[in-house]
Amino acid sequence: MLLNLKTYSINLLAASITIMLMPSCKQNEADKILDSSQLAQEYFKEDAKWYQENIPFFECSDKQIEQVYYYRWKLYKAHIRNVGQNKYVTTEFINDMDWDIDPYSTINAASMHHIYEGRWLKDNRFMDGYINYLYQDGGNNRQYSESIADAAYARYLVNGDAGFLTKHLDSMKRHFNGWYDHYDSSKQLYYIPAMPDATEYTIASIDASGGKDGFAGGEAFRPTINSYMYGNALAISRIAALKGDTETSKEYLQKAAEIKTNILQKLWNDSMQHFVDRYKQDNQYVHYWDFIRGRELAGMAPWYFNLPDSSPKYNAAWKHVIDTTYLLGKYGLRTNEPSYQYYFKQFTFSFGKPGSQWNGPSWPYQSSQAIHAMGNLLQNYKQDVVSNSDYVKQLRLFTQQHILPNGTINLVENYEPNKGGPIVYFYWSNHYNHSSYNDLVISGLCGIQPSSGNTLTIHPLIDSSIKYFFISNLQYHGHTLSVVYDKEGKKYKFGKGLTVIVDGKSVVSASDQSSVQVEIGAPILKANPDEKENFALNIWEKGYPSPSASVNTVTDTLFQAIDGKKWYFKEISNYWSTDSTFNESDWYALDFGKEREIASVNLSLYSDGKRFDLPETYSLEYRKGDQWIPFAFKAGKPIKLIGNTTNTIELLKQKTTGIRFSFRHPKKVVAIVELECY
Repeated sequence: MLLNLKTYSINLLAASITIMLMPSCKQNEADKILDSSQLAQEYFKEDAKWYQENIPFFECSDKQIEQVYYYRWKLYKAHIRNVGQNKYVTTEFINDMDWDIDPYSTINAASMHHIYEGRWLKDNRFMDGYINYLYQDGGNNRQYSESIADAAYARYLVNGDAGFLTKHLDSMKRHFNGWYDHYDSSKQLYYIPAMPDATEYTIASIDASGGKDGFAGGEAFRPTINSYMYGNALAISRIAALKGDTETSKEYLQKAAEIKTNILQKLWNDSMQHFVDRYKQDNQYVHYWDFIRGRELAGMAPWYFNLPDSSPKYNAAWKHVIDTTYLLGKYGLRTNEPSYQYYFKQFTFSFGKPGSQWNGPSWPYQSSQAIHAMGNLLQNYKQDVVSNSDYVKQLRLFTQQHILPNGTINLVENYEPNKGGPIVYFYWSNHYNHSSYNDLVISGLCGIQPSSGNTLTIHPLIDSSIKYFFISNLQYHGHTLSVVYDKEGKKYKFGKGLTVIVDGKSVVSASDQSSVQVEIGAPILKANPDEKENFALNIWEKGYPSPSASVNTVTDTLFQAIDGKKWYFKEISNYWSTDSTFNESDWYALDFGKEREIASVNLSLYSDGKRFDLPETYSLEYRKGDQWIPFAFKAGKPIKLIGNTTNTIELLKQKTTGIRFSFRHPKKVVAIVELECY
């Protein structure tokens, strides 16, 4: 169906722009221009298939942004954990930490970043499972401040599934009301100490200790938690409206309006021209209701939710984000300004190295939050403080932080904004999932602005330094979307400027990169495929299935092969292996505890092509009494195994109480990342 010209409109900020309908362009023709299979092989090698099935592919004239985009999907996949049949969670630290929720290894602090990022995955099971976990299975334990309802609604704007979202309405209300334990009714604002606000050693907490500490304490009325509660209230109102619950919708819309008024009236500091904490704590060092004595990057959180009015008064705060005298360092955003007395003073050390502090270092968590907020300012406000070039600059600085001094790409905990390079980089800090990035590329740089209706706005945040970009095969409301920008019109041959392709049926071209609106059509919803039970999964490390092996039988190591986690990063391991042994043959086995019918096995093996490699030969065996008998392969013989991806091995069905993977590996270490049985 050829789209009517009336379904497109020009953003009023655009100066002069020509829109024309182009001949029909099949989506696979667009794919030939941006070859996703070639890009998948280039960036993901053996594991390309999963990414081809799940992510939008992206090409950009800024190759560093492009490289980090694909790295961030690799990082994100590593943090998706299967925890049961049709159940998934997203983790923050890649391995288990003492302070996360057992046995899932989750922390609710960055859940909003996880959902904003994961909403662009094609397979709905990952975000459905995660949101189910957060709202139905205890994942949102309010250990940290959060804006999960807002993020869940933002995810709905991409996939259009109102039915899934509305079933969580009652739980969202309970979680929202639970935060009244952090509410001061006399000031009508929420308060929180530094650490449970996902920060440590802030101005409020350091000064409340007299400059001696700051890990905990320093209760304050912060722009962060109050903005989060605003975002959640507004989301609940909108979700209630989707459900037809008018009373709840009005109630939470009123709550949002009251929170907004109180933030604008009480947390805005005229002299600092910034949203600033006020103290809840009162002691010999600080006094209740006083403003803290400095600006923090946390003061930009209100724009993450489009909360401030479009006014020169509030927009003036953004000059502090683009000025190196204030919140911008040479290598990234600072969490507070150099003028603060305890700026960068190191209060804590772990294993002789600097610990986690928010008194100046650049944190991906807050950097991505501020860049997202800047995107909202540029796309939704009338202002003249920041420009698209400021957005591109901030995105590039954040991009460069992903690249370690040795040239490898690996996101860690925090960074030195003045000198560059990581500060907190421990073993467990590798590939840290505490921020967003790809959402900043898709919704910011490429300008895809999801909505609840059938009209989609495309408003790229690019400047003259971006010569081209192509985001392909993005799933939006069940439709297939590609967006192309070609400054000169020579790269992709679609013509100059912006081109939008919807379901391969229409191409809309704008000779300027300014925003256009595209009529997408009603959402097309597809049910998630019903998963088979993985009989090998055991995230509890007790009971059945129970693992055993010929070597390296430490409990934690054995269970890493059946813990629902898969990644192939060399910096941090997640496997059972034959390391430090000299056997030519070994085995890894599972006792199911009862009879299971096995028809296939998924086997994921780590390989670096050096010490770690694939077995020379292998067999899969089932237990019958005291004997181990080889399975018959459906293909008639064992398939050739590939490292660093999932190998699906089809078997002739066999009922058994146990399974064993036996293999020969002369001079090589075999490492099982994950063994799954169906």
